Amino acid sequence: MLCAASPEAAEPEPEHPPMRKRTVALIVAAALLAALVGGVYWAGRHLFHEPTARGVDSVIGELGGTRVLGVFAHPDDEQTVNGLFWRAKRDDGAYTAMITATPGEAGEQSPQVGRQSDLAEIRTAEALKNSWNLGVDRHVVWDYPDGGVPDVDEQELVDRVVAEMERVKPDVVVGFWPESGATGHADHMRMGEITERAIAELAASDGAYSGPTHLVYTISPSTALSMFGGETGAFVVEHQPKPDLAMSAEPQKKHEGWSIHASQANFMQESYLLPNWLTYLLWDQEFYSVRDLSEDPIR
Repeated sequence: MLCAASPEAAEPEPEHPPMRKRTVALIVAAALLAALVGGVYWAGRHLFHEPTARGVDSVIGELGGTRVLGVFAHPDDEQTVNGLFWRAKRDDGAYTAMITATPGEAGEQSPQVGRQSDLAEIRTAEALKNSWNLGVDRHVVWDYPDGGVPDVDEQELVDRVVAEMERVKPDVVVGFWPESGATGHADHMRMGEITERAIAELAASDGAYSGPTHLVYTISPSTALSMFGGETGAFVVEHQPKPDLAMSAEPQKKHEGWSIHASQANFMQESYLLPNWLTYLLWDQEFYSVRDLSEDPIR
């Protein structure tokens, strides 16, 4: 006669320690990977961080500006100030305008999008379209030689900038720091000098418009330039001031801008050795040094 086995005699359910070990290992690996990615991300952000700069929603809003003029040298220079101009229009309702002194005909195409002989027209169109995309109300592109701005008669340049300022009547002017030009480019530095001279002439005049109340300089991220900029980057870092204000760079507008500047679309990747999406994931602020002209007039 067969007897049923007692419950106590039943074999226990088998455990699966190998599976649990694999699960724990995967969790640990995922945590380590997340920590690594997070560490790399924050280390990367440090490259584009300026500790002296106070964060604001809008530089123009912070200064109470209602009319803004940017003075630049080349098509695509406005890519350094997308956030400032976009928020000045969208958030502050300011009237915005730009000067681009050259059509950028000496630039290298990256990638090639047209005949080199047509590059002045191509880059002029790119600049005008990009400023429109930023909501800019008025944008003039002059025909001074790309790379030759320092050789142009100084008073001629000053007179033209003065005339444009008298037309636009900005209370805030945005431009280059004369001693570094944001990138070390001689055209940038020259236009920075011309901007200051034009403001000084207006302040000394007895006309109805005596110039802006603030001059705002675009400042490049020092740590990133020191690491990736070579001798030129070191020059810029040595000669530019510490920024006072930081604001959103509006990265989406940066991406749109490089798509519009098709002839220069690879510029950032070639400069920083990173794809644009990663560069602007890390570099998501713009930095500015502000000069209150009522307290610190240009002599």
